[in-house]
Amino acid sequence: MRVPEEGIAHKSVVYYNREGNQRWTMRPHVIVNVAMSADGKLSTRERRQVKISGVQDFNRVDRLKAGSDAVMVGIGTVLADDPSLTVKAEECRTNRIRRGVDEHPIRIVVDSHARTPPDASILLKGTGKRIIAVAEEADKENVAHLQSLATVIVAGRDRVDLTLLMDELGAMGIQRVMVEGGGTLIAGLIAAGLVDEIYTFIGNLVIGGKDAPTLADGAGFLKESEFCRLTLLETRKIEEGILLHWNVDHQP
Repeated sequence: MRVPEEGIAHKSVVYYNREGNQRWTMRPHVIVNVAMSADGKLSTRERRQVKISGVQDFNRVDRLKAGSDAVMVGIGTVLADDPSLTVKAEECRTNRIRRGVDEHPIRIVVDSHARTPPDASILLKGTGKRIIAVAEEADKENVAHLQSLATVIVAGRDRVDLTLLMDELGAMGIQRVMVEGGGTLIAGLIAAGLVDEIYTFIGNLVIGGKDAPTLADGAGFLKESEFCRLTLLETRKIEEGILLHWNVDHQP
């Protein structure tokens, strides 16, 4: 499967900044990638990480990551899994360097209250830029400390405004963002109409639990007119599971 690295059709939008002035920007192309159980769970109800896919899908995800400008997760994923979000394969890192970019994509944490630990792997492992997105009401001392470790973007008053964040990322030249979770962040991105593609690897196990995280957590949608509609682009059997590649059908 080809992982596109160039030529993404970006979304040109205009929004108003805090001073009320118009600003044009190009929002990034956003790709969600998750592995889930046969019953749609990302992990256990305790948020304990579960191995759902195998080596072949791991390599696919690494290539997808290497082809992205940035990789994004929510603070819940950072606290539960402590991911580094680095590109693992040497060949993929080398190809990025040949393209004139860092060997790892920009790593972004959506962290409304500035709770990212200073020793988090995402801040310490691998070279490259880090971005922490916080809300205006985040603890000022925590924000100041994070500013010594990463670029901090303030977007939204009491929680991160995802639309404003994407506008800011686009203004920074970030054209392609891969989102790896968790369910609350993904749900927020879908609700805001910011997701363009979704990859779901469905593994051969059942996790269960009404409180176990899913691809899209949160309050959910009540009206059919609000549902996120998808077009299936590809299906592929990988080891003991199946990969589904979806395009998000944006309403005009």
